[in-house]
Amino acid sequence: MSENKTETTIFQLADQFIALANELSGKEQDVGKVGTAMRFAAARFNAFEASLKSSDLAAEKANALEWFSNEYKEMLNDNLDDHIDNPPGANKEPVKDDTVQVFNG
Repeated sequence: MSENKTETTIFQLADQFIALANELSGKEQDVGKVGTAMRFAAARFNAFEASLKSSDLAAEKANALEWFSNEYKEMLNDNLDDHIDNPPGANKEPVKDDTVQVFNG
């Protein structure tokens, strides 16, 4: 008998992080704080990832910064578009949070 392995997708992994962020947001009552913590955690883990993949991180630092920044920008752009097309709680007032810059066009 062969064993069927199912590989976890990046979207399934992301959903697990989002579920934890939602849980923490509920406990902390501060979505900005949780968002900042997630960005910090992502930056910290991505620096670790880059260090494992690089033979000379000091020499490749600028390339790593550009690659990770472009990846994040593309993912954020896609998700912003998704929220524009499908606003969460469209009838709600925006969250008031002095720690997060409010983007009013």
